[in-house]
Amino acid sequence: MAVERDVFGISGPTYLKSVDWNCKHNRRSVAASLVQAVYVLERDRQLNRQSVEALAPSWWEFFHFELIRKLVDDADMSIFGAIFEFKPPSSEEASAVNAPRFVVAFRGTITERDTISRDLSLDLHLVQNGLHRTSRFTIAMQAVQNVASVFPGSTIWLAGHSLGAGMAILTGRNMVKKGVFLESFLFNPPFVAAPIERIRDERVKHGFRIARSVITAGLTIAMKGKTEGNSQRSVAEESFSILSSWTPYLYVNPGDHICSEYIGYFQHRKNMEDLGAGFIEKLATQNSIGDLLFKALGWESEPLHLLPSADLIVNVSPSPDFKYAHGISQWWQPELNLQCSKYRYE
Repeated sequence: MAVERDVFGISGPTYLKSVDWNCKHNRRSVAASLVQAVYVLERDRQLNRQSVEALAPSWWEFFHFELIRKLVDDADMSIFGAIFEFKPPSSEEASAVNAPRFVVAFRGTITERDTISRDLSLDLHLVQNGLHRTSRFTIAMQAVQNVASVFPGSTIWLAGHSLGAGMAILTGRNMVKKGVFLESFLFNPPFVAAPIERIRDERVKHGFRIARSVITAGLTIAMKGKTEGNSQRSVAEESFSILSSWTPYLYVNPGDHICSEYIGYFQHRKNMEDLGAGFIEKLATQNSIGDLLFKALGWESEPLHLLPSADLIVNVSPSPDFKYAHGISQWWQPELNLQCSKYRYE
C-alpha cells in the first residue's frame, strides 16, 4: 500500500488547477512539488513501483512538465535529482510566459536501507564544507551546465530540499561564477553552525552573535596577514562579491534547527551595521570559524551557508513537530503565514 505522502491526489497541491506564473506562492508550490517528485521517483525505484503503479509522474504531469532525465548517483545508483521540461498545452502558452522552461530539482536525505549510507555520507561532507568534492555534485553540475549550454537563454530553475538545497546552492554558485544566474528555490537549506536562533533570550542570543562575529573577523584578519601575497584570500573575497548579484529564495522554518539559523545570520548583519560595526560583520559574513580552521589545516573548504544576498521567506505558521518543520510538504500549502525579507550585500 502506497504511503499517502507519495500520492499527489492526497498530499499534493491539487488546488493549483491553473498556475499563475506571476504569483510567487504558485511558483513556490510548483518548485516544491517537483522536489517532492524526485523523492517519490527514488521511492518508486526502491519499492519497484513501475508503469501504472508508479506514483511520481503525477507530481510533474499535473503542472504540464515532462521528465527528461533522472540524475543517478554513481555510488548507490539512487535517483537524487531530475530535470523537468515545461510543455504547456497550446491554450495556456500565452499565460505561461513567466514559467521556467526547465527545472532541475534535487531531493534531500532518504533514511531507507538503499540510500541511508550514501546520503548520510553526503550530509557529513556538507557539514565539513566538502560537498563540492563528491561525485554526486559533479553529476549535478554537469547536468545543469549541459542544459544551460544546449538551451542558451532558456529560463532554468534550480530547486532543492535539505541536502538537495545544499546541492542547489553549490550548483547555483558555480553557475554564477560562469556568468549564468539561475532562479533558485532552496527549501530548508542546512546552515552549518551552532543553532543560536534556538536561544529564547534575545539579549543572550545577540551577545553570542556579536562574539562569534568578532572572533571570526579576528581569525580572518590573522589568516589574511599570514597569507599576504597569496592570491587565494583575494580570490575568495572577490568570489563573495561576485555572488552578491545572485539572490536565491531561501525558505526556512523557525522550528527547524537545521535551517533556522539563516534568520539570525541575515538579521545580525543588519544589526551590526546599525551598531556601526559593519566592517567587522563584512569580514565575518564571508567566513565561518569552521571554514577558517579547515583552511588553516590546509583542507579545501567551501561553506555553502555563507550567502551574500537572498530573499528570505520564513514560515511562521504553527508547526506540530520538527518533522513537519523540516519537511517539504509545508511549502505547497495554500494559506501559509510567511514573513519575507530581502537582503542584499553591498
